[in-house]
Amino acid sequence: MKTLLGRRTRLLAAATVAGAVALVAGCSSSDGGGSGKTTVKGVHLAKAGQLTVCTHLPYPPFQSVIDGKVQGFDVSLIDLVAKDLGVKQQILDTPFENFKTGAFLNSGQCDLAAAGMTITDERKKNVDFSDPYFEATQAVLVGKNSGLKSFQDIKAQHKALGAQAQTTGEDYAKSKGLDPVSFHSSDALLNGLRTGQVQAVIVDYPVVQSWLKNKANADAFKVVGNLKTGEQYGFTVKKGNAALLTAINEQLAKAKSDGTYQKIYEKWIGPYDASAASPAATPSS
Repeated sequence: MKTLLGRRTRLLAAATVAGAVALVAGCSSSDGGGSGKTTVKGVHLAKAGQLTVCTHLPYPPFQSVIDGKVQGFDVSLIDLVAKDLGVKQQILDTPFENFKTGAFLNSGQCDLAAAGMTITDERKKNVDFSDPYFEATQAVLVGKNSGLKSFQDIKAQHKALGAQAQTTGEDYAKSKGLDPVSFHSSDALLNGLRTGQVQAVIVDYPVVQSWLKNKANADAFKVVGNLKTGEQYGFTVKKGNAALLTAINEQLAKAKSDGTYQKIYEKWIGPYDASAASPAATPSS
């Protein structure tokens, strides 16, 4: 999903947070035997008794605040790791630009990052990725009365396209000769479409699926493109943090083999899609 802004990027809203905001995940496990320990099962933790996870809110259905708690697909998967370590999952809401550089991982503020993030060669220079856990496509969403019928129509009809800043959706649009208007979050992106700041948006398809569960959105918008861009999501850790990376990969493999992954997928994404749920082991660039 998420590269640095171009020179002409236009941010339409201020950053959601000036610094990291701590939030407890809705699916946190009990303290267990790891409480009070900074090293559990060979994994060194940023803070004793918790697995500290950086994310960028909101990004439904992967992570968003529901009933006062951070919940979602990523949250549920990482909670499996926290449970195995016998600690609680603690979430920090941080600016997305930090995920590419690994700043919060390198500073020790977070143990890992979970933010619906696409695995790319550029990002792998700064962070280590887990095995792929989800294969995503980019969706193009437009107003039902926009007259747009395809992604190609946006450029042909000189319509304004919106994208979330520093995402692969934004990169894809630029690669096709478009100059997308940048929004700081998925919520701001949808609001830009709703208020007419843009006539179309490009964003990860599961996010659009989440939006369209709302009847008002379903009545107002439609998908005119589902673009297969070869994107696979991964969780990230500080470079060289092999112990935590192994713990994450072991829980992902276990969840896929015992049916837990499918249950989590159906809860947050929708009808189970084995091809999206089990991407090839080799990450895309």
